[in-house]
Amino acid sequence: MGTGHYFWAIFYFTSLCSASLANNAKINFREKEKKVLDQILGAGKYDARIRPSGINGTDGPAIVRINLFVRSIMTISDIKMEYSVQLTFREQWTDERLKFDDIQGRLKYLTLTEANRVWMPDLFFSNEKEGHFHNIIMPNVYIRIFPNGSVLYSIRISLTLACPMNLKLYPLDRQICSLRMASYGWTTNDLVFLWKEGDPVQVVKNLHLPRFTLEKFLTDYCNSKTNTGEYSCLKVDLLFKREFSYYLIQIYIPCCMLVIVSWVSFWLDQGAVPARVSLGVTTLLTMATQTSGINASLPPVSYTKAIDVWTGVCLTFVFGALLEFALVNYASRSDMHKENMKKKRRDLEQASLDAASDLLDTDSNATFAMKPLVRHPGDPLALEKLRQCEVHMQPPKRPSCCKTWLSKFPTRQCSRSKRIDVISRITFPLVFALFNLVYWSTYLFREEDDETF
Repeated sequence: MGTGHYFWAIFYFTSLCSASLANNAKINFREKEKKVLDQILGAGKYDARIRPSGINGTDGPAIVRINLFVRSIMTISDIKMEYSVQLTFREQWTDERLKFDDIQGRLKYLTLTEANRVWMPDLFFSNEKEGHFHNIIMPNVYIRIFPNGSVLYSIRISLTLACPMNLKLYPLDRQICSLRMASYGWTTNDLVFLWKEGDPVQVVKNLHLPRFTLEKFLTDYCNSKTNTGEYSCLKVDLLFKREFSYYLIQIYIPCCMLVIVSWVSFWLDQGAVPARVSLGVTTLLTMATQTSGINASLPPVSYTKAIDVWTGVCLTFVFGALLEFALVNYASRSDMHKENMKKKRRDLEQASLDAASDLLDTDSNATFAMKPLVRHPGDPLALEKLRQCEVHMQPPKRPSCCKTWLSKFPTRQCSRSKRIDVISRITFPLVFALFNLVYWSTYLFREEDDETF
């Protein structure tokens, strides 16, 4: 009997343990979460209007650590001086009032979707122009409460932020656009923002921008002092480099082609007035249209940009080619007038000589004294003429290269106009090449020197 009772006691104890394990296996932890939330956030137990205590329960400021994940950068507008970005924004702080029992590590964290249930930092983006949350399909926001009272707030937002730009080197420039976050009402005595240790800002790997390249970014602090106190502030500086290949193809090469086309008029005959005028006016109007189109895509600023220097000089060269034809036409007409005057003078001289010869032929009694052809010794007049001949027979001086080149066009009808064309064929390309050398060396070196990041 004693052995039987002992056996039944062991069997009963085993049954109780099995029932207890079965009951534990059937625990609904979602119900446990509800009870914990009701326990820590119930009416009269938690007030979201009161900020958390400082570190280790002190009366110091609440510490909020920030980190960002940049999902995309949509547009960077030069006209409005702004850029649009989509990011995942995260805040983390400790609120000791939200501590709870994690049931031996089985409750890792509690999840909320209503931000007004707990105290939230009053952070705002100080350089924001527009912004909106994402609510498709559900609001893209969550709050996680950890057993030690740590709170993680995460939300996906899209922002349009102001980005003041310096366009003096446009389109060879770099721009720094900032993202500033500050406390609106809590001073640094109550709330301090800090960057999360490690990697506070992350950027998506396959980030592509149409006209810019994100070179790097830097996190920093930007606390501000006002009449109402000092407010904590964080900022991210994004360095964008403008892609020059687009502007090289769309602006610089077409302007060079227009300038070169305007030089074609130097090779046309000065008598081809319609062709040279049409070519000059067409290239001038095209260059003016190109310049106005470039300025339409930029804001009106008070300083001179690099693109203004380029288009202004190209427009000057095209306009100079048109003025060169006006000068050639004037020189041609002037030469023709001088040639006509010389021709009339020669005709008058020839007519007077013919009249004199007719008079001599009719005078039969006229006698002529013939001077001897042989020089007599001691004749002073003959010696003087001999010296003049010796002077004129001296070897001429060697002409300069410039005179030799210009002597290819001797003085005749329209010679000055042709000389102007020949000089322009050499001068315009040389001056334009020199301008390109100075322009590119100046702005490319300034681009490296002005890099302040």
